[in-house]
Amino acid sequence: MDIAVAKRRSSFSGKVFAAAVLITLCFVMFKQSLNSSSHNMFSYHEAGVTHVLVTGGAGYIGSHAALRLLKDSYRVTIVDNLSRGNIGAVRVLQNLFPEPGRLQFIYADLGDAKAVNKIFSENAFDAVMHFAAVAYVGESTLEPLRYYHNITSNTLLVLEAMAAHNVKTLIYSSTCATYGEPKKMPITEETTQVPINPYGKAKKMAEDIILDFSKNSDMGVMILRYFNVIGSDPEGKLGEAPRPELREQGRISGACFDAARGIIPGLKVRGTDYETADGTCVRDYIDVTDLVDAHVKALAHAQPGKVGIYNVGTGKGSSVKEFVEACKKATGVDIKVEYLSRRPGDYAKVYSDPSKVRQELNWTAHYTLQESLQIAWRWQKSHLNGYGLSNAMD
Repeated sequence: MDIAVAKRRSSFSGKVFAAAVLITLCFVMFKQSLNSSSHNMFSYHEAGVTHVLVTGGAGYIGSHAALRLLKDSYRVTIVDNLSRGNIGAVRVLQNLFPEPGRLQFIYADLGDAKAVNKIFSENAFDAVMHFAAVAYVGESTLEPLRYYHNITSNTLLVLEAMAAHNVKTLIYSSTCATYGEPKKMPITEETTQVPINPYGKAKKMAEDIILDFSKNSDMGVMILRYFNVIGSDPEGKLGEAPRPELREQGRISGACFDAARGIIPGLKVRGTDYETADGTCVRDYIDVTDLVDAHVKALAHAQPGKVGIYNVGTGKGSSVKEFVEACKKATGVDIKVEYLSRRPGDYAKVYSDPSKVRQELNWTAHYTLQESLQIAWRWQKSHLNGYGLSNAMD
């Protein structure tokens, strides 16, 4: 009798164990199926869905572009090697858009031809927004080879992959630095391009490659030459969080905020002897949200076999001293300013004529310098450690 009971108990336990194993296997297979189906959604073209590859999508501008595209129901693949980008920005986007087939992140270096070809082989892209690039004028004068490799050579590899895999639309992120220091302002798209630093030269070389290729291609190309980018997402989802070691090379807005937060003792203004009203450089400051809007409009207007080139700016120049005063007002901090000698590769005055982009793409900048700085300062105050654990300022 005891033996029979023991056998029944043993048999029952065995069935329970087998059932548990079966359930576990089913769960694992189901999870893998979900992941696989999500991955497969990126590998084929779907009617009514535009799949955009955003290179450098973990960076400051690229992440804001990815956010806007996702809000507008595009399918987005971000490729970034995180040398300048921030994985925290990607995580924000992943949390905002967790649905299968909306967003994927691929860690890769665009300088690796095999990796680039593999990405294009495994994904069905409809368009590419090419942001990925090192982008500091001063640094480019110190490391020119790095800039020619990262900007010019990598753009060539992306373009070759697009051609090989029949991707027909390219939105290229270029810069006003390709114009150098024109004698006549404002800058139009017809202004002669004579870049004076390796950053601008590398970008112009990349443009030339794209334009030469487009002459015998049915690819739709939009080249956006934009000016000095500031600001952050007005809803507070994203902002600018450069790596600590890059702060010295970074944008003036970042330096202003660092000074206001006490991270650095004050702001260093390089150059007070330029031929401008107050002796400091004059720049056209464009809000990142406005800039991204121009990219989305360019994507919507891209046509096969056509090339569009546009300056993206406000059309208004502000001096560095005016910028600093606006930053003081936005932060409420009387920032200490130290005036130093000029930075290598800089130019005195640059601002755009945005008539063409307004007329052809129906785009206009909406944010003022003061508004952009106030929005960016809100993000900075609530993200003292960038995309890390933040403790907001009082």
